[in-house]
Amino acid sequence: MGLGTSGAPFPTKGNPKRLIAQWSNTERNRTVHGMNLVSHLAQRLLRLPSPITREVEITRDIPITMPDGGVLLADHWRPSGGTSPTLLVRTPYGRKGFGAVFARVCAERGFQVVITSVRGTFGSTGDFRAMRHERGDGLATIEWITAQPWFDGTLALAGTSYLGYTQWAVAADAPPQVKSMVPHVTSSRLALTFLPRGGFGLDTSLRWSAMTARQERRFKGYREKTVREAMNSLPMGEADVRVLGEQWPFYQDCVHHDNEDSFWKDWDHSTSVGKVTVPTSLVAGWEDIFLADQIADFVALREQGRDARLIVGPWQHGSITGFGVAARETVEWSGAHCRGEEPPRRARVRLFVVGAQEWRHYDTWPPEGYAARDWHLHGDGALSTAAPAAAEPSRYRYDPADPTPSVGGPMLTRRGAGRKDNRALEARSDVLTFTTEPLAEDLEIIGEVGARIWLRSSRPDTDVFVRLCDVSPRGRSVNVCDGYVNVRPDGVTRVEVALSPIAYRFPRGHRLRVQVSSGAHPRFARNTGSGEHHAVARELFAADQEVFHDPEHPSVITLPCPAGG
Repeated sequence: MGLGTSGAPFPTKGNPKRLIAQWSNTERNRTVHGMNLVSHLAQRLLRLPSPITREVEITRDIPITMPDGGVLLADHWRPSGGTSPTLLVRTPYGRKGFGAVFARVCAERGFQVVITSVRGTFGSTGDFRAMRHERGDGLATIEWITAQPWFDGTLALAGTSYLGYTQWAVAADAPPQVKSMVPHVTSSRLALTFLPRGGFGLDTSLRWSAMTARQERRFKGYREKTVREAMNSLPMGEADVRVLGEQWPFYQDCVHHDNEDSFWKDWDHSTSVGKVTVPTSLVAGWEDIFLADQIADFVALREQGRDARLIVGPWQHGSITGFGVAARETVEWSGAHCRGEEPPRRARVRLFVVGAQEWRHYDTWPPEGYAARDWHLHGDGALSTAAPAAAEPSRYRYDPADPTPSVGGPMLTRRGAGRKDNRALEARSDVLTFTTEPLAEDLEIIGEVGARIWLRSSRPDTDVFVRLCDVSPRGRSVNVCDGYVNVRPDGVTRVEVALSPIAYRFPRGHRLRVQVSSGAHPRFARNTGSGEHHAVARELFAADQEVFHDPEHPSVITLPCPAGG
């Protein structure tokens, strides 16, 4: 997941020996000299340090044979003259376009760069099955690099989103030549991030499937209107066919298997993060879909005493600003590790506090100095630290024929993502809101956020969506963080919801607001209420929901507030 364009120099399927022979006859070595406009623009846009050289040699379409006979194509970029460390980037999006820009700016700053198309994409043989071949193919590619005459003995890994997952796929088994890695807006378990137990990240699964299925075709073969119609159709197991005219393997994997399904065990590398000894700098975004996973990866590394650091900035998944930070980390931090030098010193955790609009530096996550405090939902719609009094539950009806829509929040694509005005959403009858009095002073919240909701439902299967918002004195309600969970309630049921971590300052005079609802469609597929698996369910049943907030059933949101405040 991320950015990428281009076309394939060879057919995706073919005889490996023929491809190698074809490459040997058409090998192109090219040196790009002098002042280059793209190079200068990239330096300014990404805020990169000055290059060592702007003369870069490129060898394109190099075949790398895998142990099973498959062939991956790679481009090799290197600065003119001398030896230098190697940077490996493995991508499903092609080796031109944005990937070439990244390779170039890194080569200009002292790296050889090997950018490889993963199996079944842009000239590499085989079929593209997301996540399935990245460990074996990645380790084989590293072995090939270390055997090359131009290899100086040091290697770094880099890349964004899916390209970050390819780093985690090999990290636990990486040879000693791998000196560092910079995973950017990614996860060691990738797709499992948007496949919560019993639920389904519809928007991400379908859009990414449609994009990867058609990315090498001149005409993409689908329209936004078609995607939206498919997301609003049933059953959800056929949405890919409605968009693409055929089943797409990744979509089918996602729609049928949630993140607790053993189906994913061979491609879920979160269980081996603690074994990774490669120095790791993680770059995450507060509005990114992989935020919570990336922080969990950092914590797992630090719990084992590994050399790891974390940057979290105010950006979404496809942010060029976040990409620039990751590029600088690759050039400066990974470069230092590969040269055997001390990297630039700073605290292990660097966070941008939204609202305060400033960077903070800490030694740990979560930072010290913040303590969990419960804010109670009250029957009159209030939100406060005071314990609730006896009250009737708050009620609403969730109707999957008119599902509660998703408004903003962390999304894979930037379409509709980010911080949005939630007032229209909060005016719906299927969304409960609980709001504080105006704050007498600034309130800063940094750390993990959770909610405990006591729920009773008329249906055997339902969902709970909880969102924290910042309400300005003029009434504009903007989402800060949220969380979703699928529930099979049994009477009055305690529901635990993990919201995204945050570093946020609520200004004096603003109010905190908590939303409770039963959906955010199509970010998460609507719950049909039938109790059937979402891949096959066709009938829709409305759910009558009750949220309890009395002394026996205190519904709360737990926020990490300044200790002693």
